[in-house]
Formats: sequence, C-alpha cells, structure tokens
Amino acid sequence: MADNGGMTDPIESGKDTTPPAKAPVSRLRTLWPFVRKHRALFGGWLLALAASSAATLSLPVAFKTMIDQGFAEGGGGAIDRAFMLLFAVAVALAIATAARFFFVSLLGERVVADLRGRLYSHLISLDAGFHDRSRTGELVSRLTADAELLRGVIATSMSVALRSLVTFVGSIVMLFISSPHLAAYAMVGIPLAVLPIVLGGRRLQKISRASQDRVADANALANETLGAVATVQAHAREPYELGRFSEALKIAVATARRRIQAQAWVTAIAIVLVFGAITLVLWSGAHDVMEGTMSAGTLGQFVLYALIGGGSVGSLAEVWNDLQRAAGGMGRVTELFDEQAAITTPAQPLALPDPVRGEIDIDDVTFHYPMRPDAPALEHFSLKVAPGETVALVGPSGAGKSTVLSLLLRFHDPESGMLRIDGLDVRQLDPARLREAIALVPQQPAIFATTARDNIRYGRLEASDAEVDRAVEAAHATDFIAALPQGLDTELGERGARLSGGQQQRIAIARALLKDAPILLLDEATSALDAQSERAVQQALDALMEGRTTVVIAHRLATVLKADRIVVMDHGRIVAEGTHEQLLAQGGLYAELAKLQFLD
Repeated sequence: MADNGGMTDPIESGKDTTPPAKAPVSRLRTLWPFVRKHRALFGGWLLALAASSAATLSLPVAFKTMIDQGFAEGGGGAIDRAFMLLFAVAVALAIATAARFFFVSLLGERVVADLRGRLYSHLISLDAGFHDRSRTGELVSRLTADAELLRGVIATSMSVALRSLVTFVGSIVMLFISSPHLAAYAMVGIPLAVLPIVLGGRRLQKISRASQDRVADANALANETLGAVATVQAHAREPYELGRFSEALKIAVATARRRIQAQAWVTAIAIVLVFGAITLVLWSGAHDVMEGTMSAGTLGQFVLYALIGGGSVGSLAEVWNDLQRAAGGMGRVTELFDEQAAITTPAQPLALPDPVRGEIDIDDVTFHYPMRPDAPALEHFSLKVAPGETVALVGPSGAGKSTVLSLLLRFHDPESGMLRIDGLDVRQLDPARLREAIALVPQQPAIFATTARDNIRYGRLEASDAEVDRAVEAAHATDFIAALPQGLDTELGERGARLSGGQQQRIAIARALLKDAPILLLDEATSALDAQSERAVQQALDALMEGRTTVVIAHRLATVLKADRIVVMDHGRIVAEGTHEQLLAQGGLYAELAKLQFLD
C-alpha cells in the first residue's frame, strides 16, 4: 500500500536469543504425533531394526563357531559349515539392514512433509502483526533448513540411536555370557565414556542453536537482496552486498566450527575411553587363553562383542550430538507453532447478509501498530460509507490511509472503537467470509509465478474460462494478453517479470472483477504509471468501481473528481471532508495537497 507510514517495517535484531537449554532433546517429542500417523512404516522399521540387530549380535557367535568347531576340529566339512553359517548371518544382516533403511528413510520423508505442511499452514494463518515483525528469509529457513535437519534425525539419527542402544545392551548381555569376569572389567569403561557426552551435551545444544540462527541470518540477507536485485544493480552495489553476505557466511561458518569442534572432542574422548578399556580387558583375556581357562573362539567372540558394544557407544555419542543439533532446530520450529494468531474466528461467527449491501461504519477507532506503540496510526477515527458510495481518502504519507484498508480487511483489530459491515461488528464475523466480500487492488499488485489465467482466477478459483475472459475484457487487458506467446496460458515469471507496471495492474483489476465482491478497497493503482498506461488502467478501474462500495486511496485528480466524497486525513484523524470544489474553497491541507499533487 502506498501509505507506508501506516504500515510497520519488518525488523529483526539478528542477535542470538538462545533459550535456556532445559531438557533440550525432549523437544523432539513434538515429532511423535507426526511419526504416529505412519504406523505401518514405523512398525516395519522396528521389525527390520530388531532383525538387523539380532543378525549383528549373531555374528560373534558364528565367528566363535568357525574358530572352535572349524579350525579346532580340522575337518573340511566343519569349516564349510562354519563359513556357511557366517555367510547366512551376513545375508540376513544385509536384508534386514536394507529393509530398515527403506522404512526409516520413507518415514523421515513423510514425517517432514507433514511437518512442513502443518508449519506452512500455520504460518499463512498468522495475522499481519506477526508477519510485520518477522523476516521472510528467517521463516523460510525454519520451514526448509530446520525441517530438513529433522528429516535427518528421523531417517538417520533416530535409527542409528535405537540400533546402537539395542546392540549395546545385547553386546553387554553377551559379554557376561561369554566371560563374566572380563565383562565386569569392561563395565568400568562405560561410565567414563558416557561422562563426556553428558557434560558436553548442554554446551553443544547452545552452540547448535546459535549455529542455526547464523545460517538463518545469512538466508534472510540473501532473500532480501535477491528480492531487490534491480535496486542493488541500479546502485552498482553488487560488491557491497557480496561483502555483507560473505561476512554473514563467515559468522555462520565460525559458529559452525565451534559446534563441530565440540562435537569432535566429545566423540574422540568417548571412543578413546571405550576402546582403552576394551584393550585392557583383552590383555587380561589373552592371558586366560594362554592359561587354558578360555578357548580362542570364546575370546574372539568376546572381542567382537566388545567391539560392537564400543562402536555402539561411539555411535550413541555421535548421534547424541546430532540430536542436540536437531533439538535446536525443533525448538525454532516449535517457537513458530507456539505463535498464536491475534485475529481469530469467533466460536459462533455471525453471517453477513446475502447479498451484502456494502455499508461501512467505522466508529471512533483508535489503533497503534505493535511495532510503533507511541505513534497512533488512527486516533478517534470515524467514517460512514453508504452502499454503492465511492469515498476517496487523501492525505500526506503517514496519515493512516492504508491503515483504514488494513482494518477493514481485519488484518488488525482496533484497540478501541468498532468497525461494522452492514451493521455487523467485523470481530463477530469469520475473517475468511469477511474477506470474500471485499476485493483489494493494491498499488503494487502481487503477481504469482504462474500463468496469466491462474493469476486472474486467484480472485475466484472456481471461475470458468469464459468468466476469466469477460474479466480480462472488462479490465482492458485483452490486447496485451493476446500479444503474449501463449495468451492467458503464458507464464508471467516471478513477481510478473514479463509484464509492465500497467499490465500488472490490469491483471490485478481483472482478478478483482472476477471476484465480483460488493466492497472494493483500492490503493490507487495509477500513481506510478505513464500517461498511456494510466488511461488504460483508469478505464478498467471505472468498470471495476461501478455499482460497488469503494474506498480508494487517491493520488490522482481523476479519482478525486469521480469520488462521491473526499475525506482528508492527517496524523490518523479526519481533518476535512466534502467534494473537490468544497474542499478547495475551504483551503487548508486539501488545497495544499491539490496544488502539489493533483493539479500539477
């Protein structure tokens, strides 16, 4: 909207607001409802996990059989049977591992798709106040990068953690079965291995959160710059923007380096302690074999179980670090889920009359934007618009004109006063039903990266091709659309890059015509157009405004003269109203605006 003074600027401090690391991994429990939806995949993964873990724990037994019954007996048949058993266990392990990978990978994809879908649905349902104070790049980072991190947790970390836990417990049991006194010695190393994991966990959680925040900062900066690339190039600021982005990347990499270093130290210390303990135990076992109190096969079996147990602890250490990272990502996602929309549908919404007459009554409204609590956008503002009447709002930037349109669309609610449509308080209406009764043509229309037909049909998705054609004709857009390579089926590019400003406006007007809403909010669309484009757009606007209640932010004399009433605003208040001639005769702010803006 043109009145930038009435809108809040998206800001973001960019500083690390890391929350306390209280039970960080418990945040991952938020994923459980998404996992539970896919019971078949989850059950298949658990069965495959059990099978692969059993096969892994069977390998040392097969190895012991091969040594004690194959080599010790010295018979070719015994060796053949021992090796066939070993190969059969390997095949079973391969099949179970492949099944486990399939089930858990597909589960991860589906869970993250559900998570992204729900998060996206939640984000687009939040009110304008939330989006005013949030950076788009930050939200996209949480929707993509953080969700992708969680996919890795489900598809890899969760599977490895549970598998490692099962094999660790199983190997401990088998160590005691193989040699109780050696297993008792091995248990000394386990607390030493767990200790650095516990101590390093909290520090790693904080560093992980900071690392993800820095990546989000870089993404937000890139998103902002790419969105304004024409301005960047027009000012030859490519080196400057590259420097800013490079600095953001350096900070992100430096923070990630701290995380990686901490993770590496935790993993290294855990592995050294575990395998140090195993080495000491094996030294004792070798003496038992030499003394004849233990067979070579049993020692080999013990060695393999010790290696499996030690490897499982090492994997758990690494996975724990990954889970700490993912907990930071889940925390960022959960923060968005915890955001509640300030604009909600009442439990029992009132129904607008059918048909909607279009009467607007704004009664003593005061409103401050949350980001600017000291400056009222509207103050004791009252305005009545009769059905079918056209009212033009004029005033300097920051007068509150755009705020009137925002409140009518119920993007915000006033702090005091009331807005009524056909006598009904808009807060008692379903916002979706209210907005269906209102068509908006902004000064800078949103053109989506799809076809011209789909952009126009956005006004009413169920409209037929014939209705789209009639809207195009009424918007005086037939000529330029016919000149497009595929006509209405031409892709318009991101933000309508294939169209001029006037053509984009007529697409937006065709969209509003197709919607056929009884109330029209118009942020005068001709203020930045050349004379030829303005004439075409003005003709389209005349067709659009016919028979509708219209509130228009006026920038040009043509719109002012066609209005039934002109309302002059300044600092959120109405300072004068009347016709063009009446207001000129009164002098004051309108006469000054007319001299500077309308009568140039």
